[in-house]
Amino acid sequence: MSAVLEQAAPAASLQPASAKHGITIAILAMGGEGGGVLADWLVDLAEQNGYYAQTTSVPGVAQRTGATVYYLEMFPEAATPAGRMPVMALSPIPGDVDVVIASELMEAGRALQRGLVTADRTTFVASTHRVYSMTERTAMGDGRVSAEKLLAGGQAAAKQFVTADFAQLAETTGSLISPALYGALAATGRLPFTRAQFEDTISRGGVGVKSSLKAFAAGFDAAVQAMKPAAPLVVATPATPVPPVGPKLAALSMRIQSSFAAANHATLTAGILRMADYQDVAYAQRYLDLLQPLARALPVDAVIAAELMDETARHLALWMSYEDTVRVADLKTRRSRFDRVGGEVKLSQTQHLGINEFLHPRIEEIADTLPAGMGRWLLATPWARASVEPFTRKGRVVQTSSIRGYLLLYAIAAMRPLRPKSLRFEIEHQRINHWLGSIVRLAPTQAALALEVARAQRLVKGYGDTHARGWGNFEKIMAKLPQLQAMPQGSAQLKALVAAALADDSGQALDKLLAATV
Repeated sequence: MSAVLEQAAPAASLQPASAKHGITIAILAMGGEGGGVLADWLVDLAEQNGYYAQTTSVPGVAQRTGATVYYLEMFPEAATPAGRMPVMALSPIPGDVDVVIASELMEAGRALQRGLVTADRTTFVASTHRVYSMTERTAMGDGRVSAEKLLAGGQAAAKQFVTADFAQLAETTGSLISPALYGALAATGRLPFTRAQFEDTISRGGVGVKSSLKAFAAGFDAAVQAMKPAAPLVVATPATPVPPVGPKLAALSMRIQSSFAAANHATLTAGILRMADYQDVAYAQRYLDLLQPLARALPVDAVIAAELMDETARHLALWMSYEDTVRVADLKTRRSRFDRVGGEVKLSQTQHLGINEFLHPRIEEIADTLPAGMGRWLLATPWARASVEPFTRKGRVVQTSSIRGYLLLYAIAAMRPLRPKSLRFEIEHQRINHWLGSIVRLAPTQAALALEVARAQRLVKGYGDTHARGWGNFEKIMAKLPQLQAMPQGSAQLKALVAAALADDSGQALDKLLAATV
């Protein structure tokens, strides 16, 4: 048990929730979020108001494979017999923590996983924002952990669960997340201290007092609001609004309204906007041209027809805007990117922003950017490959915030008009036509299977090794399509194959399931 006394009194004298029971607190925070400052504030709060206090910290292995865990214990001086001192634990014990604070939702999940949160005693304060872990970022598919499940788990596990987007509150008030969480803790009433005593601790710190007190107040108010009983709401799912288009796309917008079902207008309009941004208006027109045969082959059932067109249109837009060197260079040299990065680092008028890009194109990416004939020649000619490959073995750092680095990437982005003649464009559109042909052929009689073929496109994404691995899995699955057409549960089997490919980077799960599909 934590917070016991030296020359300990009989166990019966250490009653939970009595004056002789210590208060245990665990804080899970990532680097740079002020977790150490929050722990120091709590120690000062306790020591200035009649409590002994101790804090320890255990750093995570890396910033997004586990945050630092700060552990605190407080014990009332008045409950300490003369000549005795409380002996406090160095780390949290599952089932014996009164307060848990998590600076991010995944860290809240880690606290649940460790058993730090219990329904009979724990007040759980957690921020609802997300900083995605490496496993979520590198997953073949959508590897994000469900925020709804994390919140439901916290609600079920804790005695008192208080949540809000404390990171947003911190940004709004120009402070860190730690004072916002500190304010939320004060609002719970779980600690035997007044709001004024909490605020006095910040003032005694003497650093960033004004902004910290502002964030504290915002966190306090948000927690008070979160603890109010929620009135039951019946929320209707609103229809997806059709995004506005400019005059250059007005004619294509009219074509969408006249040639496609209303249920698909929002997705199709988003598609032509993406195509025009990626290439030009003619490319947006080509996008609609490719979808026109499917519009004529849709099944009679309006619901499945709308879903099939929507999914096909969405995945076609993603495929047609594949990532190549031109696209990467274009995105990295846009004014909006410099503005976004400047906003993220809170760039002031007296500061200069430096952005370094690490680029490592392979010879395949170079060949893909060249005109089709020249690209094939480069890949097929040994001496040409040998001449270029030494320059691709190591990556290089390009500073896009410098004139030289910016102009280098700008020159690559300026090759966009040449993209339709490139090797990559030729290859991708051959693949797209084959994929769309399968969907159109299946749509009238096997709409469910056609829908899963459309969704299978999500395997083909990224660039370099990621793209090659995804395309390899896609080819393996599509090779099974003739067999799946003859199976009563062909659509379900195709869905399972795609799920297996997304779940395992090595491809072993997919190969095993493919072998069983006969």
